[in-house]
Amino acid sequence: MQLLGKLEIKSKEKIIEFLSSQQTGRISSIDENGYPQIIPMNFVFINDVVYMHSHIKGEKLENIKRNQKVGFEVDKSLEFLPSYFSDPTDASLADTLYISVVIKGNANIILDKEEKTTALNGLMKKYQPEGGYEPIKPEMDVLDEVVVIKIVPESLRGKYKIGQHMDRKSRIDLAKQILERNSSTAKETLDIMGFEIIDNEPKLVDDKLW
Repeated sequence: MQLLGKLEIKSKEKIIEFLSSQQTGRISSIDENGYPQIIPMNFVFINDVVYMHSHIKGEKLENIKRNQKVGFEVDKSLEFLPSYFSDPTDASLADTLYISVVIKGNANIILDKEEKTTALNGLMKKYQPEGGYEPIKPEMDVLDEVVVIKIVPESLRGKYKIGQHMDRKSRIDLAKQILERNSSTAKETLDIMGFEIIDNEPKLVDDKLW
C-alpha cells in the first residue's frame, strides 16, 4: 500500500499535461451481451471533460445509449528495465517505467452545436496545431456528419513510475543504466525522470513529486 501511494499522481496539472500530450485514449463501454468493449480513440481533454468524435453509427454509440457508465484510459510505456539491471539471473526483476491515467465516468452524445463546435475545434487544435484549416462554426454542415462523445469523469486517477519511489542514489544509478543501455526512448525517459545529460553523465535536476 505504501508503494501504491508513491506511484499515484497527486498533481491535477500533471495529469492534464499528460492527457494533452497523448494521441490515443481507450474508451470502454458495455455491449449488448454485457461484455466490456474497448476501442482506441483520438480525444481531447477540455474543461475537465473528455471529448471524442465518431462516425454517426457504431457499436460504441449503441452501448452508450444503453449504459452511460464508461471507462477511459491513457497510458505511455516509457522504458523497459531489463532484469539484469537488478540481478544477473532473476527474470522476475524486469520492470517498466510508465505513466497512466484512468477515468471512470458517464458518457453522452452531444447535440448542442456550440458544444460540438468547441469539441471539434479542440480536437483540430490538438492534432493539427500548425493550422491550415478553417475553424469549425456552429452553422457548418459538417456538424451533422459526425458524432461528438463527451465523458464527464466521476473519478480521475493517475499513476506513474519514473524512479520517484527510490532513494536518490538508486535513482541516479538507474539513470546511468538507462543511459548506458541507450534504447530508442532512453533520452526522453531520462528527461521525464528529471535528469539532464551533462558530459555524458545523468544529473538529477528535478526530483519533485507529481
